[in-house]
Amino acid sequence: MTTMTRTNVAARRTGTVIAFSLMLLGALTMVLPFLWMVTTSLKESRLVFTFPPEWIPDPIDWANYLEVWDVAPLAVGLLNSVIVTVLVVTVGTFSSTMAAFAFAKLDFPHKDRIFVALLATIMIPMVVLIIPQFLVFVQLGWIDTLLPLIVPGLLGNVTMIFFLRQYMLGLASELLEAAKLDGAGYLRIYWSIFLPLCKPAIAANVIIVFMATWNDYIGPLIFTNSPENSTVQLVIASMSSYYKDQTDYPMIMTASVIAVLPVILLFTLMQRYFVDSFAFSGIKG
Repeated sequence: MTTMTRTNVAARRTGTVIAFSLMLLGALTMVLPFLWMVTTSLKESRLVFTFPPEWIPDPIDWANYLEVWDVAPLAVGLLNSVIVTVLVVTVGTFSSTMAAFAFAKLDFPHKDRIFVALLATIMIPMVVLIIPQFLVFVQLGWIDTLLPLIVPGLLGNVTMIFFLRQYMLGLASELLEAAKLDGAGYLRIYWSIFLPLCKPAIAANVIIVFMATWNDYIGPLIFTNSPENSTVQLVIASMSSYYKDQTDYPMIMTASVIAVLPVILLFTLMQRYFVDSFAFSGIKG
C-alpha cells in the first residue's frame, strides 16, 4: 500500500468518524427532550428541576398517569383528536389518491396548468388564510365545533397529491391501457390496480398527515372555544391554567406522553415505507 493510498484511507476514516459523531450529537439533541418528558412524568413536582437532573426518577411515581384524567378533560381532548384525525386521514387520503391518479395518468385540458396552480397554494402562508377562513366559518355557524378542523381536510392534501402523483408517474402506463382494453373504467383501474401499487407511498404520506392533524394547535385554538370541543393539544396547552400556586410539570408531561403515544406507535409500524416511497418518487419528474 502506497503512502498516498494510506493517506486517503486515513482521511476517509477520519471523515466517517466526524460524520458519525455529528449524527450522534444530532440524535441526542432530538432524543434528550423526549427522555426528559418521560422521566418528568414519573417524578414528583419537587424533583423536576434538581441539578444535576435525574434521568432515572427516584422514586418512580406512576400515580401521575392515574390522576391526569381527573386534573384536566384529557379524555375529551383525546376523543376529539381521534375523531378529527381519523376522518381527515381516511377521507382526505382517498381524495388525495384520486386527484393524484388523475394528474398522473389521465389526460384532460390544462392538466399541467391546474397542477401548477394547485402546487402554488403551498406557498400561501397559513396566517394569510386564518382570517378569511374564520369569517367563512362564522357565516356557516361552524365556530366552536369540530367542523372547521375536519371539512377542509376531507378535500385532500396538496403535499400528498404531489408525492403520490410523482409515485404514480413511475408506474407503467401500459397497465392503464391494458385495463382499458379489458373494459375496465377509470374508477375500477384506480381502485383495483393503481391504489394497491401505491400502498408504500400512501402509508408514508398517511404518517405525515396524521402527525400534522394530531399535533395541530393553531386550528383548535382559533376555531374552538369550549372545553368539550378542545383537542388534546389544546387541553395540554391550557393545563397550566388549572393550577393556582405553581405549574404541575409532571402532570403536564404525563399528558404529553399519553398524547404522543399514538404518533410513536403509527410511526413505528409504518416507518419502513418512508425511505422506499420518497426515494422512488423523488427521481420522477
